[in-house]
Amino acid sequence: MDNSFPFSQDIERQIEMDFLRATELAALNTLQWLGKGQKEKADEAACDAIRGMFDLVNIQGEIVIGEGIKDQAPGLFKGEKIGMWGKDAPRFDIAVDPVDGTTNVSKGMPNSISCLAAAAASDDGQPSMQDIPAFYMKKLAYPLEVRRAWMKDPSLPIDINAPIEEVIDITAKILGKDVRDVVICVLDRPRNQDLIEAIRRKGASLRMILDGDIAAALAPAMKTSSINLYAGIGGAPECILSAAGLRCLGGGMRAQIWPRDEEEKKSLIAQGWGKQLDYQYMSKDLARGDNIVFAATGISHSPLLKGVVVEGTIATTHSVLMRARSGTVRFIKAHHDLERKTIHLRSTQIERRI
Repeated sequence: MDNSFPFSQDIERQIEMDFLRATELAALNTLQWLGKGQKEKADEAACDAIRGMFDLVNIQGEIVIGEGIKDQAPGLFKGEKIGMWGKDAPRFDIAVDPVDGTTNVSKGMPNSISCLAAAAASDDGQPSMQDIPAFYMKKLAYPLEVRRAWMKDPSLPIDINAPIEEVIDITAKILGKDVRDVVICVLDRPRNQDLIEAIRRKGASLRMILDGDIAAALAPAMKTSSINLYAGIGGAPECILSAAGLRCLGGGMRAQIWPRDEEEKKSLIAQGWGKQLDYQYMSKDLARGDNIVFAATGISHSPLLKGVVVEGTIATTHSVLMRARSGTVRFIKAHHDLERKTIHLRSTQIERRI
């Protein structure tokens, strides 16, 4: 198939709503496990709905960034084929996190979304989204204004290894804020403790999250968010999805592989990743090209999206649909009548009424 510019662009327009429907249905099917203390069941429900949705879509889709590496969760895994795979169907590389924030879902807490990114597969065989064979990456995400300032002056300390105090100072200057008003989101983990203490000493505003760092990493680039920076060490697959979303939003990211221990470091070196351990990736390195589509639906409230709200027989979903090529960001609020709404599940091959 010829994935040249005009054809790819038209196909993205035609198919983007199906990507959105996949995250909507994942969020709706996950809702039954909200607060039930079973994060694997929530993840399984989301995966089942996404697979079932794509069983109805005539694409040749391949998962290039999946989940499950950190905790062996039920998931959509690298190399898995989704879609109907008709003879002339368009090919898409897909990165997916059916539930970003499974722990939050299991506890009924905020900050969980279902999201995926897709890009027309290139004819040269190069991956559209970079698979990193590590558990974690060190990340710094920032808004469009900061990215533009760095592009004009690369000497600015917008750097993954720069002291966070310097990053805060330059961000405050670029955004016209006092340091105390710069809001930084960090994943609450022991591995981020030194970073957390440095932010507190600096006097900036700290917002900590327990899980779900895709929404948090995208938040600095969202005009509807109060978050100015996202920093710290989080999941590698989530980093790629964040990069894809930031490519659409215009914000920026820096990221670096963070081996958990010496054993993982040796394993990465043995796989040929030794030179990349010191490399500082930018969002365009992790999510290449301009034909990226990113879709996400809130499960529980997050800095990016409101969660699913149920009133009587009506469930309201809040989603975002973005395209890198045009820079278009659509916020979509949908009302679903639970007495009529059905979800096609892969596990049963039938429509399940919610």
